[in-house]
Amino acid sequence: QVQLVESGGGLVQAGGSLRLSCAASGRTFSTYAMGWFRQAPGKEREFVAAISWAGTSKTYADSVKRRFTISRTNAKNTVYLQMNSLKPEDTAVYYCAADINLRTVLGGTGVDRWGKGTQVTISS
Repeated sequence: QVQLVESGGGLVQAGGSLRLSCAASGRTFSTYAMGWFRQAPGKEREFVAAISWAGTSKTYADSVKRRFTISRTNAKNTVYLQMNSLKPEDTAVYYCAADINLRTVLGGTGVDRWGKGTQVTISS
C-alpha cells in the first residue's frame, strides 16, 4: 500500500514560485496515477493536476494551466507540482492523491490514498 507525505508549502508573494513534493512509500508507487488537489478555507476540495503512472499523460485544471507543472520520478517514489506565477487565489492546503486508476484521480472521488496536505499561502 502507498502512503503519501507532502512537503514544500510555505508563504510567498504573488508572482513567486513554489515546488511541492509528494513522497510515497511502498513498492507499487510506479503503478499508481497521481494527482494534486487543493482546498481553500470555506471551499470544497478541487482538482489541480494529475499524471499517469508512466508520466505520459498530464491533466490540469483550467485555473492553473500554463502556470503549474506536474511531474514524477518513479525511481524516487516522488511526484512534484511546480507552481509559477502564483496568485493569492492559489492559497489553499494542497493534497497529494494516488490511485491505480487515472480516471479516479481525475474525478477525485473514491481515491485510494490521500496525503495530509501542505499549506500554501500567497500574499498580495
